[in-house]
Amino acid sequence: MKRDIIRYLDSVKARDPAPRSRWEILLYPGVWALVFHRAAHWLFEAELWFLARLVNHIGRMVSAIDIHPGAKIGDNFFIDHGFTVIGETAAIGDNVTIYQCVTLGGTNPANGVAGKRHPTIEDDVIIGSGAQVLGPITVGKGARIGANAVVTRDVPPGATMTGIPARPTLVDAQNYNSFIPYGTPCSERFDPQTQQLELLKCEVETLRAKLAQLIEQRDETSAPDRERA
Repeated sequence: MKRDIIRYLDSVKARDPAPRSRWEILLYPGVWALVFHRAAHWLFEAELWFLARLVNHIGRMVSAIDIHPGAKIGDNFFIDHGFTVIGETAAIGDNVTIYQCVTLGGTNPANGVAGKRHPTIEDDVIIGSGAQVLGPITVGKGARIGANAVVTRDVPPGATMTGIPARPTLVDAQNYNSFIPYGTPCSERFDPQTQQLELLKCEVETLRAKLAQLIEQRDETSAPDRERA
């Protein structure tokens, strides 16, 4: 038990350089939210619905993080800061990092039909602040969801998604396997709009070169006619 706690605290410290010691991490709202959720989930699985909700309610007041007791969460899960919402049928793998104001939300709540409504987050995923991951979709292993992205479709393993709606973004190959805080590449080179502008610039330069070539060919063709004239 002690080793598991130390391993978890070390996994948090590896993703957040702010704490000076493991003791500081014990005061993190994300850690408290996870502790309350473990208890609430055990009660939920035992079909003690009211007690599960009561523990969830206390945990939400303490941490400002709302994790439904039915959500399934793996090892080394870390929520950095609060105001995160995780729905009932969400499933989260190991070593997942979520930042503040993230929603793992469900779809089609109006008809009251039970079933899978929330996302499945596979291992080693990073979800940036303000991101909305909605519906019974799957975010593949090692994927990164950028800040404020809205994801409503499956995300391939290792992909970096940014924007509204979220679209794949190129990342530096050297940083592909490294931890990126907030899941967002901090470089304009990898911004989707910047990439499109660069492509447009390349196309314009290509068209200019072709136009110059056509003008040169025209001049060469018309030169003999001018000499005869």
